[in-house]
Amino acid sequence: MKKMLLTAMLGMILAMSTSAMAVGNAAAGKTNSVTCAACHGADGNSPTDAFPKLAGQGAAYLVKQLIEFKSGVRNNAIMASMVANLSEQDMADLAAFYASKKVTPGAVPEDLLVAGQKIFRAGNKKSGVPACMACHGPTGAGIPAAKWPALSGQHSAYVEAQLKMFANGTRHNSPNGMMADIASKMSAEEMKAVAAYVAGLH
Repeated sequence: MKKMLLTAMLGMILAMSTSAMAVGNAAAGKTNSVTCAACHGADGNSPTDAFPKLAGQGAAYLVKQLIEFKSGVRNNAIMASMVANLSEQDMADLAAFYASKKVTPGAVPEDLLVAGQKIFRAGNKKSGVPACMACHGPTGAGIPAAKWPALSGQHSAYVEAQLKMFANGTRHNSPNGMMADIASKMSAEEMKAVAAYVAGLH
């Protein structure tokens, strides 16, 4: 737990001390987002849970993901081709556009509500899983300054898939491997429950 807290603090310090990213122009981002709309929706609320909602996500986090898709740090063939010709300014503009939109919350299945809420708010002391809200905020809004993502309203299937990818090592772009460490300690049931819970947060 101490290691987690130290990593979290270091992440915030590093995020605040990094050089400023390009200032995004939401209007330009809206124009550029036309090619993104098929998967992520015109306003960033993707119509299918195969693709994440981008609406309301922190701009700095979105830029980080786009950069990492382009560099290959985050491996996704579809996104690699989509970002290949984007400049840093293009990325900032897209991020500003999606950050300006509101995410549409989903519904939480009643049978997963209690278990999901427990993991999100208290974690699992026995297995060493920290409370999700420690980094993602009590309402799932994330911590933009630290580039920690918003989870509220996100498709549950997408969140669950990302947790599994962090756990099995196919996604490894969290600060100091923090999410890989956390997800590897979670059971499949915990992943499903917390993913369902955050979908309804708003």
